[in-house]
Amino acid sequence: MDLNNSYYKTLNDNFNEALNLIEGNFEHTEIIELLKNGNIPQKQAAALKLETVTSNEDVQILLSNLTGQDGKIREAVSNKVKYLISTGELAPYLDKNCDYYAEIFADAVADINGNVCRNIISSLDILKDYNNFCNKFSPVLIARINEMIDLVNKIDFQDGKYKINKEVFKLYWYLEALFVMLKRISLDDVKKIITKTYLIDEYTIREKTAKILTRCSKDEDLDEICKKLKNDKNYYVRRF
Repeated sequence: MDLNNSYYKTLNDNFNEALNLIEGNFEHTEIIELLKNGNIPQKQAAALKLETVTSNEDVQILLSNLTGQDGKIREAVSNKVKYLISTGELAPYLDKNCDYYAEIFADAVADINGNVCRNIISSLDILKDYNNFCNKFSPVLIARINEMIDLVNKIDFQDGKYKINKEVFKLYWYLEALFVMLKRISLDDVKKIITKTYLIDEYTIREKTAKILTRCSKDEDLDEICKKLKNDKNYYVRRF
């Protein structure tokens, strides 16, 4: 690797800048300012150093970096969001301002970076106990799932284009979020989703469907779907 190459030199400079920032001492207001106006390494380091949120403005600045930013920033912010929710600091802010944050969380659930998806879904496992947030987030999640089902159902799975994988990837993570949020979703909405997803050719989607069914209250229709998935051609689907 030639570090004189401008691309690698930029990477090296960014790494060194982020390292210096992480090792430095900063006031809370300075960290928030870096999150608001910093470059990629500055925002990444600021997210890692952030230990608390003290206002709605802090939360808005933090969450504004969860989508539409460089992948390094999104991953660092998603990890900090998960941490601050686990400590009980962030969730009350999200619950009070849920109109603004429901769409952001829905975008982050299906981020192209799987680590971001995992961090946000772990956060949802705590947020599912917050009524206001769930009342706003759940309909958004259902709408996103149905949108992706429509797109995935148009796919020729013999076609190996990246676009196809991206759509399946999003549906996969939305269904994982549904599994976590299940107690906040009506059985009728869940049934409408499951009756479509268990028929999708991509086995990872059927696998998520079978996983969701393990937490559902069963009825005649769902029992029939369970039986079919128990005899699925794919082991990872049958195992549930």
